[in-house]
Amino acid sequence: MTATIERGSATAPVTAPKNAPTRKRSSGFLGSSNGKKVVMAVTGAVMVLFLVLHMLGNLKIFFGRDSFNEYAHALRTLLEPIAPYRTVLTILEIGLVASVVLHMWAAISLARRAGKARPVKYVAKKSQASGYTTHIMRFGGLTILLFVIWHLLDLTFGVVNPKGFDSAPADRMIAGFDASRWWVTLIYLVAVVMVGLHLRHGIWSAFQTLGWANRTRYKALKAGAGLVSAVLVIGFLAPPLAITFGVVK
Repeated sequence: MTATIERGSATAPVTAPKNAPTRKRSSGFLGSSNGKKVVMAVTGAVMVLFLVLHMLGNLKIFFGRDSFNEYAHALRTLLEPIAPYRTVLTILEIGLVASVVLHMWAAISLARRAGKARPVKYVAKKSQASGYTTHIMRFGGLTILLFVIWHLLDLTFGVVNPKGFDSAPADRMIAGFDASRWWVTLIYLVAVVMVGLHLRHGIWSAFQTLGWANRTRYKALKAGAGLVSAVLVIGFLAPPLAITFGVVK
């Protein structure tokens, strides 16, 4: 005798388990790790360009107070009379602030994503170089942010500057790094060195993110990142040190 086995319908509905994880919708390119890395690279490039121009402007103090004041005045009168006084400079400042905010957002987002992807710490200790780089990028960024706030209050708004806001830019700069305020120069030195270390790693990371750091260009690009950082550090430290030690008066 032959037994007949009845099969269930192939189209019968299947109920998902109650605790089954739901798949998140894609949040687009900016929501991905690669998108955030590109944001960091682009905003970092904007900030590097700003630093280069800012450094060149600061070096004008070596050509005299008038030269430095003319440079500061030229920044505020860009495209006059087409654009009102300080309009272009304000737009550039807003763009720079936006770059800083986006850069920090991308960095924090990537750090959180990395932490969630690796909830359990490694059993083996990380290399000293890796730990050093992590601390420089994390705490160095916070140090730089605090210093920028002080720097603006001192030399831009004159709130903590001996000469005040109504003085000429060159007078504020020379008074700000006077020998009697050696501690300000020391803070500036530490902060600028931190900027250099942050830049060196950041520029190199940008090269990697953009896919430029292949075997043939590895050494050249790494040396280039170090050179750019060193030039900026020296260029930014030269004016305050010259003022503190009486070379520029």
